[in-house]
Amino acid sequence: MLRPGPAHAGMIGALSVVLAGCAARVPTPSEAPVAPVAVVAPAPVEPAPSVEADPIVEERISDDDVTEVAQGDGFDEQRQETAGIDEVLPVTAFEVPGAIPETPQAVAADLETVVHDIDIPLNPRVLAFVQLFTGRLKAFLEEGLGRGLQYLPMIQGIFRAEGLPVDLAYVPLVESAFKPTALSRAKAKGIWQFMRGTALENGLKHDWYIDERAEPEKATRAAAKYLKTLRDMFDGDWHLALASYNGGPARVQRAMKQSGRSDFWKLAASGRYLPRETRDYVPLILAAIVIARNPAVYGFESPFVEPMQYETVPLSTPIDLRRIAEWAGTPVQTIQELNPELRRWTTPVGMTEYGLKVPAGTGAIVQERLAEADPTALAPLDWHTVKKGETLLSIAKALKVSRTDLAEANYLSPRAKVSPGQRLVVPRAPALVLAARPEVPPPAGDPPALEPPAAATVNPAAGKPRPEPQPVQIAYRVKRGDTLSSIARLYSTTVASLKRWNRLRSNSIQVGQRLTIFTTRGAMATN
Repeated sequence: MLRPGPAHAGMIGALSVVLAGCAARVPTPSEAPVAPVAVVAPAPVEPAPSVEADPIVEERISDDDVTEVAQGDGFDEQRQETAGIDEVLPVTAFEVPGAIPETPQAVAADLETVVHDIDIPLNPRVLAFVQLFTGRLKAFLEEGLGRGLQYLPMIQGIFRAEGLPVDLAYVPLVESAFKPTALSRAKAKGIWQFMRGTALENGLKHDWYIDERAEPEKATRAAAKYLKTLRDMFDGDWHLALASYNGGPARVQRAMKQSGRSDFWKLAASGRYLPRETRDYVPLILAAIVIARNPAVYGFESPFVEPMQYETVPLSTPIDLRRIAEWAGTPVQTIQELNPELRRWTTPVGMTEYGLKVPAGTGAIVQERLAEADPTALAPLDWHTVKKGETLLSIAKALKVSRTDLAEANYLSPRAKVSPGQRLVVPRAPALVLAARPEVPPPAGDPPALEPPAAATVNPAAGKPRPEPQPVQIAYRVKRGDTLSSIARLYSTTVASLKRWNRLRSNSIQVGQRLTIFTTRGAMATN
């Protein structure tokens, strides 16, 4: 986890986790080696400043997207996922048992067949974490490996071009489990878990609209730059470089000076110089590398996550992601997943050149619709024209928005002065107008978190809208063999809706788990 200063204090509070019995027998390697994974004061004017709305007019926007808009202000930051490091470190906060005899034998045999480009010592701590990853944390590592397969070719290619050890491509396995939107408790983000300051120092952009820490390729190039800096700082010693990646180079250098030791393992042998998190971090990374390079030897069968194929569409004006999704015939969630650096529902207002990823095969359609559209009506933006005597503070208070958000949405400092006639983006979503479905009213306010908006349809004979049945909330108990996809099909909804209604961060569900579902089918609760 990249930190310009000390690692996050206090680590994680003690968990009621007992690691006894977490040891799992490591299968002995087969004789034939297994191939490695490829891997101011306000003027006395009207009570509230005027807002000029740019409504979204679209022929077809899905019910799910309307619900999504109704349940948020449209400018809320996109959802984040739990960082892998925050799942692993609470476990290591307890005394990890020593490795069973079979583990060092298996790892030693494996290291004879797989050539690593950083030193992997048969250290008791490394062996203990290999065992931990094949036992209690096996599901965590297996899921991360499957997700990582879509990013590893890109990461390995960049690292080879930069002259970095390819083994370091597996650092995100522990840091983030290869989740682009992973956000740690320390506020590090992305697959490489950059802190904001370190990210900016290494060329990544971060503003109200975008956070390039979440864009895998851009973040990987920044990580390569930073890792090379750490390598040079510690004379090519990757164990010290990895320790500083976690705890910060200043902390590691201070520990070396205080202890008079320049070897990581001797430095980590005492708890006096480095925090436990950093002492554990290096052997954790090395253990993950060992398994990731030869997963079959350790009993891993990682589910492959198919990478999303995409095309890039150049944009010269901001645009609502819902409109792009409509043109591409895909859910908004897909556009967001393809563009994880976007923090809001719109592409950046201040960029006249922005490349937006869209599903493969839809780029020409999106470009055609862009050419036909009115550029001034593409983004979900409200505007306020500054009047004499107004300040950012007075405008923010009158519009009931955050002064910081108001400033950052306009690329200004919160203390910046504004001038009469200046147009400001108001950081909240405007009303949503549907041309072909005028019966669906614009969302007013924020409804309860799990309450979908009522829908209505047009009666062709009468020419008047008639309400559809109100959605019914049911409780569904997950059965063996169920998936979110199969449940979504059963109740004519979407996986995204199921996850939102139940605040799920992944697609994983368990037998017996109760799910809240909104349906118009009038189904009764399933027990």
